[in-house]
Amino acid sequence: MDLEKSREEQAGEGRLVVALRMPVRIVALVLVVPVRMVWDALVVAGRFLNGRVFRPMGRALAWVGRAVFVWPFVALWRWVLVPLGAALRWLGLVLVVVPAGWLYRRVLTPFGHALAWLGYRLLVVPSVWLYRWVLTPVGHALAWCGRGFFAVASLLVAGIATALYWTARVLVVWPAAAVWRWVLAPVGRMLAVVAREVGAALGHAWRVAGYVSLAVGRALASFFRWTVVEPARWVYRTVLTPVGHAVRDTVLRPVANAARSVGRITGDTLRSLRVTVRQVRQDVRRALLGGPGTAGKRDDQAVKGDDQAVKGAVVSPGGRDERIPLAKR
Repeated sequence: MDLEKSREEQAGEGRLVVALRMPVRIVALVLVVPVRMVWDALVVAGRFLNGRVFRPMGRALAWVGRAVFVWPFVALWRWVLVPLGAALRWLGLVLVVVPAGWLYRRVLTPFGHALAWLGYRLLVVPSVWLYRWVLTPVGHALAWCGRGFFAVASLLVAGIATALYWTARVLVVWPAAAVWRWVLAPVGRMLAVVAREVGAALGHAWRVAGYVSLAVGRALASFFRWTVVEPARWVYRTVLTPVGHAVRDTVLRPVANAARSVGRITGDTLRSLRVTVRQVRQDVRRALLGGPGTAGKRDDQAVKGDDQAVKGAVVSPGGRDERIPLAKR
């Protein structure tokens, strides 16, 4: 009978499962897909924030905390509190522990022995005599009376307890067992099946939502790649790079060569002007002050050497050296 009943219950449970599984899974999938997509987006954002913001900020705050709180307290502990504690321990040992030990050995121990001997003679011996000859007989008498009283009370209580037991069994236990067996147990099994199917549907919907979220994420990534990244890469590779090379070859490089040529010409001109000014100053000095002939010859040779050194190459914008002799003064 029990085997047939269990088979009927399993058959009924199977029909209930078949009737509930597909609707519950469809509803769970519709409800869970947006939640799973939002969850995946939050996970990606959290990983980015953790790697780029929170972790470096935490490291910086940890370093600041160590520099502001830990290291000063460590230095205070190492260089102030530890020596102060050692000094206080030595003072306590010298001022408290040694005198207390001497007081305990020389004063308190003999006084305690005397008090113990007096207490034994004045309290323990009379208490033992009172317990042995007074309290023990009285206690035996009270125990005998108590055993009789508890025997009578146990008989009364056993009868009352038996009556209450059968009354509770008939009025409470049997109706409760019937309600449990025929009402609560079937309803509980049905609710358990519904809860199990709802849980299985939610798990299945969560997994399917994960695949849907992954597919949507990949689709968005592909869309962004083919609408933004690849056109930008193509424009950079096919338009901006050739334009940049053309601007560099046709504008920037000739301008740089011209600027270098102008710089060299300007330098040569300034050197020539400096040599000319020096020569004029020497001529004016010789005209006003005079001087030995050898010194004049050396000055003339120095001026001629500077003139030959200044006769440099002036580079044309095309890169050729054009040597331009200075005009005779």
